[in-house]
Amino acid sequence: MALTTSFLLLFLTSLTLTVAANTAYPTIPGTDNSDCAVSGELKPVRREIYGEGQIYDISHRYTEDMPSWDKTEGLGQFLWLPASIKNGSLANNSEMKLPTHTGTHVDAPGHVFDHYFDAGFDVDTLDLRVLNGPALLVDVPRDKNITAVVMESIHIPRGVRRVLFRTLNTDRKLMFKKEFDTSYVGFMKDGAKWLVENTDIKLVGIDYLSVAAYDDLLPSHYVFLEGREIILVEGLKLDGVPAGIYSVHCLHLRLLGAEGSPIRCILIK
Repeated sequence: MALTTSFLLLFLTSLTLTVAANTAYPTIPGTDNSDCAVSGELKPVRREIYGEGQIYDISHRYTEDMPSWDKTEGLGQFLWLPASIKNGSLANNSEMKLPTHTGTHVDAPGHVFDHYFDAGFDVDTLDLRVLNGPALLVDVPRDKNITAVVMESIHIPRGVRRVLFRTLNTDRKLMFKKEFDTSYVGFMKDGAKWLVENTDIKLVGIDYLSVAAYDDLLPSHYVFLEGREIILVEGLKLDGVPAGIYSVHCLHLRLLGAEGSPIRCILIK
């Protein structure tokens, strides 16, 4: 009986550890982790949705094959392990090198205005009160860029300060294709101007590497960032998230002197 009891306690302890590990390491959708406890193999799990839709992770996972601005072969290697336990080091210590406007990221005014860059308007000066709070996720008509006509048709009411725009980019899964695609959907200058003049929006989020359409790249950015009141979050992962009202939480790195930064964004229902 003592042997049986000990075995049972060992089994329950092992099961508890497995459950704890699964909670700590979320799962990629479609990944089968049902055999983890049976095989005894350590296998981290990952997920995009927590609590059956209570929390959505809308940040893209960094991979070598993710798109990078104007590149055809994707981001490429960005992570190295110069110090590893296997090679005799006391611990594993990775190093990372990547453009600050890679994946899900934020723009600061110094991104397109050199006088703002010189004056120090970097990502460390961005207002966390703008990057966190109630937000609206809307679907943009899929056959066109975001023009003044499109903005007017969406009917975003006054008082809404944060809007995430889901476009054809999500349907085409452009953020999962390593080749940069200039045909992505974004804001035209007149659409950006209409937003600035006719709404209270201070956080603009979009689902590809630039909030501005490729053909109106700098003009749209100028309109958004000239007043230093609007914050742009680009490269959002909006697939599988129902349109509606959420609480958005975006936290970037405090990179002194940088005009952009990777950012982690989640939606809480």
